[in-house]
Amino acid sequence: MASRAKSASSASFALFVLFAINLLNFFDRQLPGALAEPIRKEFHLSDTALGLLGTVATLMYALVGLPLGRLADKWSRTRLIAIGTASWSLLTAVSGLAQNYAQLFVSRLGVGLGEATCAPAGQSLIGDLYPPQQRARAMGVFMLGLPAGLFLAYFSAGAIGAAFGWRAAFLFACIPGLLFAWLALRIPEPRRGASDAARSAAATDAAVKSPYAAVLKLPTMWWIILSGIFHNFNMYAINAFQTPFLQRFHEMGLRQASNVSAISVGAVGAIGLLAGGWVADKMSAKRRDGRLLCAACSMAVAAPAIFFALNQPKGSIAAFMVLMAIGTMTMFVYYATVYAAIQDVIEPRLRGTAVAIYFCAMYVLGASLGPLGMGMLSDHFAHQAMRDAGAAAMTESAKAIGLHSAMYAIPVLAVLASLVLFAGSRTVEADIRKQERSHG
Repeated sequence: MASRAKSASSASFALFVLFAINLLNFFDRQLPGALAEPIRKEFHLSDTALGLLGTVATLMYALVGLPLGRLADKWSRTRLIAIGTASWSLLTAVSGLAQNYAQLFVSRLGVGLGEATCAPAGQSLIGDLYPPQQRARAMGVFMLGLPAGLFLAYFSAGAIGAAFGWRAAFLFACIPGLLFAWLALRIPEPRRGASDAARSAAATDAAVKSPYAAVLKLPTMWWIILSGIFHNFNMYAINAFQTPFLQRFHEMGLRQASNVSAISVGAVGAIGLLAGGWVADKMSAKRRDGRLLCAACSMAVAAPAIFFALNQPKGSIAAFMVLMAIGTMTMFVYYATVYAAIQDVIEPRLRGTAVAIYFCAMYVLGASLGPLGMGMLSDHFAHQAMRDAGAAAMTESAKAIGLHSAMYAIPVLAVLASLVLFAGSRTVEADIRKQERSHG
């Protein structure tokens, strides 16, 4: 009984530290989006160049994620997380010291490199700390770092940026990162497969000849990867451009626009993650496709909510905020449900690898294209608006029209994500049985 209580306490401490590190991961990642307008104006950037800042960090994150995912399956996960957290925190401070666009560009590349350690190692740890029936809720708490990080980034960056300039927010972000990098070293490293009693120790410890092929032979993983491409294009596009959209189209100040984003993109995500994780655990107890069905239904709600949010006339801030909050809240259900589904269909030896493969594909083809694609669409529609108005040079009014038009891509991709997740729910049962037969 005492050892069980100690084990639960150890798991809770680990989950708290991992949540905080994930929060800082998304806090640091979101700063360029929260402070996009002052950065754009200081360095005289187009929306394409602005979006590229998010894209380069995401591409670096994706490309180094594969070898780091394999490393998470072989080496100390807690040390890997500690090194990565310290590295990206220091490079975030370097971003605040950048004197031109090129320096900011290179420092964001480094941030992406450090952040790539967090998800594969963190999710692998959670898979070994919590049994299957508690996994979606634990994953929901871990991913609570996403909306919490976004909320704090928007809320604090808007206030700090308005008072002290955009650079101060980047410098401030370094300090808590170094603290939690040290705390990560105090997390006990669990045995791989410790929470999966159905799988034998021999199977858990044995080597896998073709780890990438073993993951990709499962149809469910392909559906999950495709859903991640659509979903993360949307999330990263929103993160990069919602605050500039509010400043341009609804003519809000930096601090006010950041506060609206803090609530409608950040705070409400916590409800989606926690409620989504709870509902998904209940559904998966009755049917193994429950997690992905829950995600598919949530995305089907998000699409019309975001469409009608974008359809609000200029100045309708309250209506925009409520509708966008519903849309992003239901989109956040994705993380608690789909990430736990990966742990369900993948055996313990390959969880870090599976998460790294998923992250590589959805970041390279989805998240990295979100800021860049939205920026390019925005510039395209802005030039169209400029020509329609007969203007000889780009105006702020044309940039507002361009970004507004571009953002309608988001509800379209949410519908596609919902359909893909439903298709994935059809293959979960067979893939779980396949793993149990091979490694039971």
